[in-house]
Amino acid sequence: MRSRRFALSLMAAVLVLGIGAGARDRFDDWVDATALPRLDVPVGVEVVARDGRLLRAFQVADGRWRLDAGPVDALFLDMLTTWEDRRFRRHAGIDARALLRAGWQALRHGRVVSGGSTLTMQVARLIEEGPTGQWAGKARQMRLALALERRLGKREILELYLRLAPYGANVEGIRAASLQWFGKEPRRLSPAQAALLVALPQSPEARRPDRFPLAAKAARDRVLVRAARAGLISDADAQAAMAEPVPRVRRAFPALAPLLAARLLREHPGALRIETTLDARLQRRAEELASRAVRGAGRRLSAAVVLADHRTGEILAEVGAADWTDGASSGFVDMARAWRSPGSTLKPFVYGMAFDDGLAHPETLIEDRPTAFGRWQPQNFDKHFRGTVSLRNALIWSLNIPVVKLAEAVGPNRIVQALRRGGVEMRLAGEMPGLAIVLGGAGVTLEGLAEGYAALARGGRGITLSPLPGGSRELAAPMFGPVAAWQVGHILSQNPAPHGARQRPMAYKTGTSYGHRDALAVGFDGARVGAVWLGRPDGTPVPGAFGGELAAPVLFDLFDALPPVALPPPPPQTLTLPNSALPLPLRRFAPAGEASAAAASPASPDALRLTYPPDGAELEAQGPLTAKARGGRGPWTFLLNGAPAAIAQPQPMASLPNPGPGFAELTVVDANGASATAAIRLH
Repeated sequence: MRSRRFALSLMAAVLVLGIGAGARDRFDDWVDATALPRLDVPVGVEVVARDGRLLRAFQVADGRWRLDAGPVDALFLDMLTTWEDRRFRRHAGIDARALLRAGWQALRHGRVVSGGSTLTMQVARLIEEGPTGQWAGKARQMRLALALERRLGKREILELYLRLAPYGANVEGIRAASLQWFGKEPRRLSPAQAALLVALPQSPEARRPDRFPLAAKAARDRVLVRAARAGLISDADAQAAMAEPVPRVRRAFPALAPLLAARLLREHPGALRIETTLDARLQRRAEELASRAVRGAGRRLSAAVVLADHRTGEILAEVGAADWTDGASSGFVDMARAWRSPGSTLKPFVYGMAFDDGLAHPETLIEDRPTAFGRWQPQNFDKHFRGTVSLRNALIWSLNIPVVKLAEAVGPNRIVQALRRGGVEMRLAGEMPGLAIVLGGAGVTLEGLAEGYAALARGGRGITLSPLPGGSRELAAPMFGPVAAWQVGHILSQNPAPHGARQRPMAYKTGTSYGHRDALAVGFDGARVGAVWLGRPDGTPVPGAFGGELAAPVLFDLFDALPPVALPPPPPQTLTLPNSALPLPLRRFAPAGEASAAAASPASPDALRLTYPPDGAELEAQGPLTAKARGGRGPWTFLLNGAPAAIAQPQPMASLPNPGPGFAELTVVDANGASATAAIRLH
C-alpha cells in the first residue's frame, strides 16, 4: 500500500508540471513563495600551510566533519551526475521522466525501486534533514528543489551537495570523505576512489568500507560499470578499478601543528580559513623529532620546537608538545609559549653587550676562579674552575663566573632592556632584575628565545616571529651593534656538534636549568633560527637531562632537513686580533673601578703615543687624514673609529681615508699591543 501511494504521488507531481497556463501561473507563485532554509551551510575552520596544504581541520559546532569542498576531480563530478541525475544540467529541479519511471517501477514491483530524486531534490532534503520515501517529505523536497533552481545556479546547487552529502558516522561532504578514506584531497581521484565516493551517500552506513567492505565494493563496481557504459572511462580502466580493494580503515583528519592551530582559531573568531607561513614538510619533521626525543625517556616528558626564517620572521614549524593527545605529559600545554628557565641560553647576549660597550673582546682574558657577588657565590655546572681563560673559551665552555662578572659590569637592568629590544620578554622573580638572570634565574618562552637568537643572526636587529603571512615586523632599536653580534655568533659557531651529529654551519648554545628541569638548544645559520626544549610541563626535575645531550641532537636533526646556509662574514670594522695585539685595556678584563695589570703599569719614556693629530684637535674634512705616532715597537696599526685603516705599517705614520665631517676616534697599536688614542673633530 505504501509503495502504491508513493507511486501515485510521484505521478501526480508530474501531472502538476503539465497543467494549464492559468494554473501554471498560480503554481509559479506557489513555488516563488517557498520559504528557503539557510543556505550558508556551516563548515569547519581550516588552518593551512604556506602552500595551501591542510594542516588541521576543525569540526562544526554539532561535531560533524564538514569542510568546504574546494577543487574536486572532474571524473568524480561526471560519475556523480551520470549515476544520480543524468539530466541535472537541463531540468528545473524535478526530472519528470525520472519521476514517471520511479512511479511505474513502484507500481509494477510493489516496492520502491528508485526514488526519482534529482540532485537538487537531494540537496533540498539534506538542507532540511527531511525524511525520504514519504509523500509529505517528497512533496516538500520537490517544492524546495524548484525554488532552489530559481534562486541558485547549477554550480551553487552542486557545491551544496558536495558539502552536505552523507558519508557515514559524523562525516559529510566529498572533501571530508576523501580525507577520511584516502588521506588525500579530492582534487585528483582514481576511478576506483571516485566511484566509491559516488556510491557511499546512497546508503552511507550500510556501505561503510570499514564495516561492510563487500557491500561497499559492490556499490562502487556498479558505478564503475555505468561510467564505462557512458564512456567516462574505458572498459579496461573499469576492470582495473574493480580489482582494487576498498579502504578498510578510517584515517584521522590532518592535525599538524595542533596546538598552534587551536591558538590561531581562538585568535581569529569567525575565520573559515587561516593561512600560515608553516612549511608542512618541516612541520611534520619537527613533530617526528619531538616525538622521537621523548620516546623511552620516561613518563610525563614533553618537547617543544620553534623553527623560523630570521630574514623574514616567518615561522616555518612550531611544536607545542611531543604528543598533544597525551594527558599524562600535559600534551594540551603549549610549551612553545610557556614560561620556563632559559638555563645558560642568555649568556651570549651578556657577552654581546660587553663587546659592544668596549669592555671586552673575544680574546680578552678573564679569571674563572671562586668569586663572591655580595652573598651569592655561583659555581660552574661541573663544580670546577679553569683559572685564566679567554672570553671566547668562557662562552664555548659556558662558564658561570666569567659571565656573571661581565653582567655585573654591564648591569642587569641594561641586559633586560637589551633582551627586550631583541624580542626576549622576561618574567622576573622580583621587581628588579639581579645577576642570577644570566644563569637562568628568570622566565622566558621558547618563542622569545628564538626571537632573541634571530636578532643575533641579524646583526643585533630584532624581528618578531609570526606564523601569519605579513605578521612579522622589524624591531626599532637594536640589541647591540653588528660587530658584537657577529663576534658572539662566530664564537657559538665553534661549538662542536653533539655526539653523532654532522657538523654544519650553525651557531648554537645549549642550556640546562637548575635541577635539570629544562633542557634547551637554540641556534641559527645564515637563514633560519631554531629552538628546542625538553622537560616536564609540571616543572618536576628530569634527572640526568642536559641540553647538550637531549635538545642539541634534535636541533641538529631539524637543521639537517634544510639546505645549509653559511653564516655571514665579519663586518668590515671588526677587529680580529690575538690577545697580544689588543689595546692594553682589552687584554685582560678588569671589574669596574679596577685597572688591568697591563693598563696600570707606568709608562716608559719610549711608550707609544699619538703625536698627530693630538687629542682634541679640530681639522678640515678634506683629503686624506695624516696620522703620526712616536715610541712603541713596529709594525704599527692605525684604527679609525675602531676599524683597521692602515695595518702593519713599517713606520709609525700613515695616510688614512677621511671619514668626513663629525667626531672621530683615532687609535694606534704597536707590535706589543700598546695603544694610544685621540678624539678629533673634522669640519
